[in-house]
Amino acid sequence: MIARHDIRPGGQVATTLAACARFGLATRYIGAFGNDDHGTRIRRALEDRGIDVQSAVVRTAANRYAVILIDATHGERVVLWERDAALAFRPDDVCTEWLAGAALLHVDATDEAAATRLARLGRDRGLPVTCDVDRVTGATSELLDAVTVPILAEHVPQDITHEADPERALRLLRRPPTGRIVLTLGARGSAMLDGDRFIHVPGFDVSVVDTTGAGDVFRGAFIYSLLRGDRPAQMLRFANAAAALSCTREGAIEGIPTLEEVERFLARGV
Repeated sequence: MIARHDIRPGGQVATTLAACARFGLATRYIGAFGNDDHGTRIRRALEDRGIDVQSAVVRTAANRYAVILIDATHGERVVLWERDAALAFRPDDVCTEWLAGAALLHVDATDEAAATRLARLGRDRGLPVTCDVDRVTGATSELLDAVTVPILAEHVPQDITHEADPERALRLLRRPPTGRIVLTLGARGSAMLDGDRFIHVPGFDVSVVDTTGAGDVFRGAFIYSLLRGDRPAQMLRFANAAAALSCTREGAIEGIPTLEEVERFLARGV
């Protein structure tokens, strides 16, 4: 039985940027909006949160959307999504001007060839480049090679390396050998391979309402902590806390906690 139906703003990069903005970072969204009501809704949601969308484009197409089915007993969800091909970005759409004034670049794997080109441009400029990779294709390895701090969904390292142990899988994946690679582990927290050191930080026990967007909030919080100059274990703990708090609320963008809420949560020592 469907108990309730809501329309809420979200999306991988959109939610990550909204989390960054919520924590006080200046953010810029690069992407394509559809010219329908959904496109207008998400654009306004980003603008209302102080995110610069002037470099984004509006195309004659239905905006990307998802149907998210949430089990009210434990907050887990199933995501079904649709994206019009007219919203795609090609490598020759990428502009170097997008990187002007940037302190960090974050890309996803939706348009992998364009994301890879942009990631290389950012890396070549000396920027930290993070990513959201939650599926594996023939182009995934090339994208990961262009990123300086990959942030991967739990199943991705195993899907690429066929190694079930997270630490061994990260060691097989990481390039260069002195770099960092991050893994989200859901309720079990997160992990990082920092140089030769493997770090696992457990998750927080919370009453889960909705897990939608938790991984994206994790990425936004991790980016904030990285730019703040925190140590690796601190980055993971801060991002775990932000993601856990987001799970206690409904919605992706709407469930993002404030910086003060995350700090109070951490100060309780839970």
